[in-house]
Amino acid sequence: MGSVIAGFLIEGGHLGALLLPAPALIVFGGTAGAIGLTFPIEVLKRLPGMVKILINPKKVDLPALVAYFKDVSYKTRKNGLLSLEGEISSDPNLDPFIKKGLQLVVDGVDPQAVRSILELELESTSERHRKGAAVFEQAGGYSPTLGIIGTVMGLVHILADLSDPNSLGPKIASGFIATLYGLSSANLIFLPIATRLKVLDEREFGEKSLIIEGILYIQEGINPNTIAEKLKGFLNKDELGKFEGMDGKAEV
Repeated sequence: MGSVIAGFLIEGGHLGALLLPAPALIVFGGTAGAIGLTFPIEVLKRLPGMVKILINPKKVDLPALVAYFKDVSYKTRKNGLLSLEGEISSDPNLDPFIKKGLQLVVDGVDPQAVRSILELELESTSERHRKGAAVFEQAGGYSPTLGIIGTVMGLVHILADLSDPNSLGPKIASGFIATLYGLSSANLIFLPIATRLKVLDEREFGEKSLIIEGILYIQEGINPNTIAEKLKGFLNKDELGKFEGMDGKAEV
């Protein structure tokens, strides 16, 4: 957005020429109305939370998770699965998803049922995130169309009165502001936000998938080193290097 405005000013434009209330009302008010008709109210109520996630996304540290499950597996092999009860109660900052999974293991729930319960919660969370991204994606589709509508309405108004030829240039220029609002809001705001939310959802999906596998490996009593090797499959090259560094320090 800054680059677009800077380029306009470099070419000799005036910032005030971009700030017109009527095109803004048509584009942004029309887009908000279309979104209100498209999505149910329960989806729209979650938008503030989506914006909060966008501004302050959850930190995902997959190497730390792999190290955590390796450490927990050492404890359970030594003290038994019931020792997980202390693991759950002793850490108030433990991720609620991890806490739920470990509690299911302590309660003796069948491994297949544990997987089913956790995967269902994961899918439900991801579906909510996708619906939030879809709101901004749809807004990115509506706003350019409303921009064109605003421009056509402006030109209709201009062509209805051609008595003053000297005023036609400024009037036509202001008429195209609606198209500018529609295209710029779609490509610089709405669609980037939608894509960003999808990326964040993919990161969280990968994190929780790792958590599910880690919990099930612990429940199966797999060797801690084997657990770490299996979970390393979720890491990219940089994360793998970070984990090796953490693991090396732990061994020292």
